[in-house]
Amino acid sequence: MSLVSKLIAIACGTFIGFGAIAQTYPTKPIRLIVPFAPGGSTDIIARSMADPLSKQLGQSVIVENKAGGGGSVGALEVMRAPKDGYTLGIATVSTTASNPAINNKIGYDPIKDFTPITNIAATPNVIVVNPSFPARDYKTFIEVIKKNPGKYSYASSGTGGIGHMQTELFKSLTGTFIVHIPYRGAGPGLVDVVAGQVPIMFDNLPSALPFIKDGRLIPIVIAAPKRLAQLPNVPTFAEVGLAPANRMAYYGLLGPAGLPKDVVDKIYAAAQKAALDPAVKKRIEDTGSIININGPEAFSKEIAAEYSTYKGVVAKQKLELE
Repeated sequence: MSLVSKLIAIACGTFIGFGAIAQTYPTKPIRLIVPFAPGGSTDIIARSMADPLSKQLGQSVIVENKAGGGGSVGALEVMRAPKDGYTLGIATVSTTASNPAINNKIGYDPIKDFTPITNIAATPNVIVVNPSFPARDYKTFIEVIKKNPGKYSYASSGTGGIGHMQTELFKSLTGTFIVHIPYRGAGPGLVDVVAGQVPIMFDNLPSALPFIKDGRLIPIVIAAPKRLAQLPNVPTFAEVGLAPANRMAYYGLLGPAGLPKDVVDKIYAAAQKAALDPAVKKRIEDTGSIININGPEAFSKEIAAEYSTYKGVVAKQKLELE
């Protein structure tokens, strides 16, 4: 056999091998990286999907929490993983849009370094205030903060997190100024807002809702497609004339850049079936989230749109890492 023939044979064997991998995938357990600590919204959605995905794919899906760096530690682990579909990650707005928008040393490009597979769920975000704040509705809230620039502060999960960036987007749209108080995670920030140490927070609905229900937080305005059954008297940002701020948080699946299309399609199909299972759907929706399976192309566009939006917020608000 000539050298050319040997090279052709090797190349053909390689392509056949890739095809075989895609057709037989998966043949071993799959890691699902959650880029935050256990117990938060990201972790809840990942664990709600893990067992149903295992059943659909015929292999265990093992959730691993890799917290740190506002989600960047876990995201970097997914980026560096082999391109074989055995390490996946949960994509959030913080890891794929708001954090990389403000941190140019984060170590990855959210558009180029990952393969989006599908969104799973979207979570409304809500501006809440401590009951001591002198407003209990949006009209009064905006009047108070406009009349008192710099007097009030808001808590966030940290610089570059979704709560920080959504509040800065809100400020840029309304021409208001409230002072940013970053925390090491949304949980500690929320505790201080409930305690009255900080008066305002833009938080995920699942974590804020229990405090709203027992009267320890007052909801002002919410980012959601329409008013929620849980909060029928709370308007959406679109209703109060702030449609660009009417952005929910997404929780989706992604892998490292370059995942074979057949593998992506197989995971997407499994995620579709898993998320629409009535028990899984109920568990996710009970947290205040909304099922939003949309596929690789739509999820890619969603990530790119969020990243672009928050790059714009960083530029307009002249934001820097603190």
